[in-house]
Amino acid sequence: MPETKVKKTKDFNEWYNEIVELADLCDKRYPIKGMNVWRPYGWKLMTHVDQLIRDEMSLTNHQEVNFPLLIPESSFKKEEEHIEGFGSEVYWISHAGLNKLEERWLLRPTSETAMYPIFSIWIRSHADLPLKTFQIVNTFRYETKQTRAFIRVREIHFFEAHTCHVDFNDAEKQIQEDKEIAKRLFDKLSLPYILSKRPEWDKFAGAFYTISIDVLMPSFRTLQLGSIHQYKDNFSKPYNISYEGEDGKHNYCHQTTYGMSERILGALVGIHGDNKGLVMPPEVAPIQVVLIPIIFKGEEKNVLDACDDLSLKLSNECIKSFVDKRDITPGNKFYDWELKGVPLRVEIGPRDIKNNQIVIVRRDNSEKQSLAKDTAVNKIKEELNMISKSLYDTAKKLLNENIKRVNTVDEAKNIKGIVELPWCGIKDCALEIENIIDGNTLGEPIDDNECNNSCPVCNNPAKTWMRYAKSY
Repeated sequence: MPETKVKKTKDFNEWYNEIVELADLCDKRYPIKGMNVWRPYGWKLMTHVDQLIRDEMSLTNHQEVNFPLLIPESSFKKEEEHIEGFGSEVYWISHAGLNKLEERWLLRPTSETAMYPIFSIWIRSHADLPLKTFQIVNTFRYETKQTRAFIRVREIHFFEAHTCHVDFNDAEKQIQEDKEIAKRLFDKLSLPYILSKRPEWDKFAGAFYTISIDVLMPSFRTLQLGSIHQYKDNFSKPYNISYEGEDGKHNYCHQTTYGMSERILGALVGIHGDNKGLVMPPEVAPIQVVLIPIIFKGEEKNVLDACDDLSLKLSNECIKSFVDKRDITPGNKFYDWELKGVPLRVEIGPRDIKNNQIVIVRRDNSEKQSLAKDTAVNKIKEELNMISKSLYDTAKKLLNENIKRVNTVDEAKNIKGIVELPWCGIKDCALEIENIIDGNTLGEPIDDNECNNSCPVCNNPAKTWMRYAKSY
């Protein structure tokens, strides 16, 4: 089968750009840089990710909402720290037609300032809490760095959950639930990740603390897929989101948010793909099993009927299948579906019908095997589970082998991937390490962060470990 011009191990970034184009995921030729057109297959993949997220939201009793795109400047300005964090990235609207607006509007960079004035109306008493909402919308940020499909764009396909709680402890329970949601979701996508508590100077604007969700790409750069934020009452006070407690007193709500973006699709492409194209985990693949009829003259009906029969049986088991009846060669069909990353290919020809068997080919390792027709459906289900596990294990190996804990900056200089160094808690020391190793501060490990060593910059006792990596 044909392969990409650029090999993944030679030049990951160019390989990534080529795969995105070849697989028809998006079109970057829209006249505004960083605002790409979703092509049908790319949009199908993204909506399948969205559905997995919606399933998790339903499981945890979040309610879906949809707020307007435009935010009045007065609402945006209520939380000072939030303005400082997003001010330089905002798209402003000053006119409606020929009329100058009395108050400017902005395209949402995120939705706190759109939602929270309404939350203050919705919430009146402790009986209204917890309020757990989410939406999947587009957000807009003026990205000045080099854009890259799904990874760094100006119009972002974005999931955001916003919750309100009676107090800090209840909000902390929500943070724990968010971590559990992340585990279930990313396990389905075969994407191992790390959780890091962002440093104070790099947390979400207005948050009490921020936890980032990062994966390691094969380029040895990290990609932040999402983040979880504990707000305390930092937003509820300026937006007057309060409730009457059982004792009759009024209290400000404590809030959390949980956001993820189309970067998830970028991670799926980059981590699982190979030189033949995409490799999609079965849970997210629009087509999990593609059936290819191997047609010989005079045997057309028998072969097509056998394919349709198996496809129906697979559908009855909730396996998404498709019979490719196009009038092109089987080789061209193989190439197309390998490029699209379909997890499993089934081939059925006259000889297979005669032998009461089918042939299956796994996309992740090209392994080919013959199966008895009578046991095919159960075996296909097993193979799909094995593909998911294999993809996860390969990605986990990449992550585990490229997280290193060392004590000196000299050791860190030669490490590709994620490096953990002792940290004293002082910002300048972390920034000095960033400069020396030419990396970015990711944050403290959520678990296993006890450190009894000395900071490699100031030699003072370390309070924790700090992670660094080159990032997208």
